[in-house]
Amino acid sequence: MGTTGKDMDGKVVVVTGASMGIGEAIAKVFADAGARVVLLSRDASRAEAARQRVGHTDRTLAMACDVRNREEIDRALGLTLHNFHRVDVWVNNAGVGIRDSVAEMEPSAYRELFETNFFGVIACMQAVIPAMRRAAGGSIINVSSVAGHIPVAFMAVYSASKFALNALGKGARLELKRDDINVLTVCPGYIATEFGKHMVASRQGDLRPQSVRGITAERVARAAYRGYRAGKREVIVPWTMIPVVKLYQLFPGVVEWGMSKAIGSARQDAQKGNARS
Repeated sequence: MGTTGKDMDGKVVVVTGASMGIGEAIAKVFADAGARVVLLSRDASRAEAARQRVGHTDRTLAMACDVRNREEIDRALGLTLHNFHRVDVWVNNAGVGIRDSVAEMEPSAYRELFETNFFGVIACMQAVIPAMRRAAGGSIINVSSVAGHIPVAFMAVYSASKFALNALGKGARLELKRDDINVLTVCPGYIATEFGKHMVASRQGDLRPQSVRGITAERVARAAYRGYRAGKREVIVPWTMIPVVKLYQLFPGVVEWGMSKAIGSARQDAQKGNARS
């Protein structure tokens, strides 16, 4: 899908977790469409590097913001309003992962994950909603995961945070409809990014089979942009995951059987790789 430089003229978009991967790709797709974009990341230098890659530096900003800290969120929002006077779209993309068993994970790890993946989103929404109400409308995009529909072994707490995020977004969408604020939940499947490097704990290896390559962050960004433009409730990308989600809802045992087989294949791949090294 292409975008023109006029689709988002005059619109202001804020993206959390924008220093790489999906966040950077979403920032780019909106900037390419003509929006003024603010890229937020815990690390200001990484946000600025992403801003340079995105381009359109005459109408983009980069700044540090840790979504676990409401004061930093308010500061980023205040600077955005000072520079651009409005916020039309707020994208909650900041997130971390975990690979560990429920039986063994450390409380500090799963609490840190929820602080970013869930409570940080609530804090951002509570910060920006008043500004959107004053402007008589806006859009919030929450980047969740297919793992928010189908629990994943050894990523159960990550899945739990995304299940919670799915419920939060869809419930808030009903609450905010009268304010003309849409909440879109974006649920990607496996993604070919460096997200694996952003884990609060990783005592369990990646159990994804080597044959599963994942989709690009750019594809997720384009799907999110289309969903925003259409005022949708949810986008699942790639579309091939939609029947899998529906199948899990109706026949969870079938999907769990398939996931168990995939885990076995991934472990065999790992063992072969260890034997060669």
